[in-house]
Amino acid sequence: MGALIIGLFFMAIGWMVSSRLKSKFREYSQTHLTRDLTGAEVARLMLADNGIHDVQVTHVEGELTDHYNPASKTVNLSEGVYHGRNAAATAIAAHECGHAVQHAKAYSMLELRSAMVPIQNISAKVINFLFMMMMFGAFFASQLIPWQTALLVIIGCYGVFALFALITLPVEFDASKRALAWVQSRGIVNTQEYGMAKDALKWAAMTYVVAAIGALTTLFYYVMLFLGSNSED
Repeated sequence: MGALIIGLFFMAIGWMVSSRLKSKFREYSQTHLTRDLTGAEVARLMLADNGIHDVQVTHVEGELTDHYNPASKTVNLSEGVYHGRNAAATAIAAHECGHAVQHAKAYSMLELRSAMVPIQNISAKVINFLFMMMMFGAFFASQLIPWQTALLVIIGCYGVFALFALITLPVEFDASKRALAWVQSRGIVNTQEYGMAKDALKWAAMTYVVAAIGALTTLFYYVMLFLGSNSED
């Protein structure tokens, strides 16, 4: 029950931050970029300026579904960012290209996060199976897996989640730093537009901060639960 409350609490905060980000994106999308460049054009220009010629810029469905895929070497921009000619679209497009620059320069934290993806996926499958088994077959689960052993498995999985979330923070902050430095030095944005771009990326980063705090809080909860169960024995 405690973990459920923690999960719902951070889910609510995450929803509020995400809503704020979408609100900022819509607000800043109303101001036409002085340079009159689309997000796609900004992305291609930033990649070229960094000597990256093997990364494709494409568009995907959805709102703010933008991401860089290191496996396929593609900068995937949502429709609003791909076609948008505003500070928000510019900021997000440049941010995703920031990840491509990290990849090209073998940025250590990005490489570490990429190496952790398989471990993260395995941990998610393990914990989902364990929770389903405990939820729908509590009696049989207790016979097969002692409670303290189950807690150790849960702690191990959430330890992976928390570490992945923490490693993600410098990756995201560094991509935004590269993006803002480039759009400013290249003269893509003026002073007002730079402020908009910086604010939009700040709210985007907050989604990762909330996720990291939530993962750490849940991990701490299960650690305390395990320590408490040991003290009762």
